[in-house]
Amino acid sequence: MSLPLTLHPDRLFPADEASRSIARALYAGVKDLPIVSPHGHTDPRWYAENEAFPDPSTLFIVPDHYVFRMLYSQGVALEDLGVPRRDGGPTERDSRKIWRLFAANQHLFRGTPSAMWLAHAFHEVFGIRERLDADNADKIYDQIDALLKLPEFRPRALFEKFNIEVIATTESPLDPLKWHRKIGESGWKGRVLTAYRPDPVVDPDFPGFADNLVELGRITGEDVSTWRGYLAALQNRRDYFREHGGCTSTDHGHPTAITADLSAKVASDLFDKVRAGSFTAHEAELFRGQMLTEMARMSVGDGLVMQIHPGSFRSHNPQLFAKFGRDMGADIPTATDYVHALKPLLDRFGNETKLSIILFTLDETSYSRELAPLAGHYPALKVGPAWWFYDSPEGMRRYRELVTETAGFYNTVGFNDDTRAFLSIPARHDVSRRIDCGYLGRLVAEHRLDLDEAHAVAHDLAYGLAKKAYKL
Repeated sequence: MSLPLTLHPDRLFPADEASRSIARALYAGVKDLPIVSPHGHTDPRWYAENEAFPDPSTLFIVPDHYVFRMLYSQGVALEDLGVPRRDGGPTERDSRKIWRLFAANQHLFRGTPSAMWLAHAFHEVFGIRERLDADNADKIYDQIDALLKLPEFRPRALFEKFNIEVIATTESPLDPLKWHRKIGESGWKGRVLTAYRPDPVVDPDFPGFADNLVELGRITGEDVSTWRGYLAALQNRRDYFREHGGCTSTDHGHPTAITADLSAKVASDLFDKVRAGSFTAHEAELFRGQMLTEMARMSVGDGLVMQIHPGSFRSHNPQLFAKFGRDMGADIPTATDYVHALKPLLDRFGNETKLSIILFTLDETSYSRELAPLAGHYPALKVGPAWWFYDSPEGMRRYRELVTETAGFYNTVGFNDDTRAFLSIPARHDVSRRIDCGYLGRLVAEHRLDLDEAHAVAHDLAYGLAKKAYKL
């Protein structure tokens, strides 16, 4: 017999009664606030076409590297999970077989944030009241599959049910934003914005970089064979994203946080090397660093918020990359320097009150040593929330403890869910709100914060800071 699936009302709250009772009261004031999702990777096509999700496996497993990386780590082949291959080679097409494999391995997710997100989606969205396992896999598959065929489980209806006020997707500067335009023309009131991710045309090591430059020139009409024309083309696309996608932010997934502030002549010469493909690893890094500073300069002019996501060794598994491509769960955190790396950019723009740069990290040791002190001083900087490997209960707790004393709450930017897994969005925000209320409850119980102050902070962390930081 399968075990019951329940969600305890006090989950994630502190164990001591004094803090827990305060956390309950704080949570009651924020749990129903609208969701602001300012950075993520859901597919805008979902909202544009508003078609039913095909089946449970396509919804929960195939697009979610949080899920399939855990299964892969235990020897489950990605082909058996239906993950598409780059060469179009054979993968499992039977959604029910994929689901059964997933169900039989639920024990692998014990203690992970994925288990919490899945339980929340199963329980709250689909009304499932027993834990998924090998014995009930078909029963639960059929329950979810039947609901997905109903109008109230289509993307726009779920968007509204989840109380999402605004969501931002992330697109390449070469993207024509077809789906965003279609959403805008549909008359639907849901706010789906884009974010400008220039990596394909500013990172010399990005696959297809040379061809991407050619396409950038074609769609902008600028001469990208020159440094000046190249910068004009990038600004052209920023303007296009603002006009046609409601864009309020950029996103930069660089390997490190290194920045540079080269003279126009040196930058132009470096660009010529990069464009010709005759560059060293050091020159590629220097070019990426110069482009962060150029993007900061453009943001001072057009107001787009910058997000910098450094510190990931992308596609660490070369065999997996060759077969399946990017974003297959093989991106591994690395140590990242910010104090020295950002100094060229900060020397030029750090005191600009018109500039907002949100710094993320996959290196938790940098929170109290570097990021909080930097954001606690420079007007241009904010500390981004716990991200990716750390958007988890323990990661969120450590983030608050390491950042707050130095940077306070208002040099942070609330929470963002950074996900492709649409149904996990309300679950992730619920986890964040519970952790923040628990942290605030402890501060009140220790007489470090008054209750009315804690209520105000809880509201801002759950809702207000993200709207302000991302200009939403």
